[in-house]
Amino acid sequence: MPSHSIYPLPKLQHLPASLPLDGAVRLELQNGLPVLRASTAVQRRSTSLLRKQQETALSLEETDELDRCEEIDDYLSFLNRIVWDLLQSQQP
Repeated sequence: MPSHSIYPLPKLQHLPASLPLDGAVRLELQNGLPVLRASTAVQRRSTSLLRKQQETALSLEETDELDRCEEIDDYLSFLNRIVWDLLQSQQP
């Protein structure tokens, strides 16, 4: 197996100021595989911002917060894909 990754590792510039650093991510098992997910609190905040965005314009801070939450969700999805692909490649 090559020592370099086939996936370019995305870089997060910073986390949203309102993101609770403690308990922001939870680990679940899905079909026996570990899956990283945003915590319920982070999901609620993202949903709240998305609903507000449908009704009115978000402030610059809220827009930035929503963008950071989406980046984190993308990052967690990326990590989950890597774990899934790694485990699948080890199947006989």
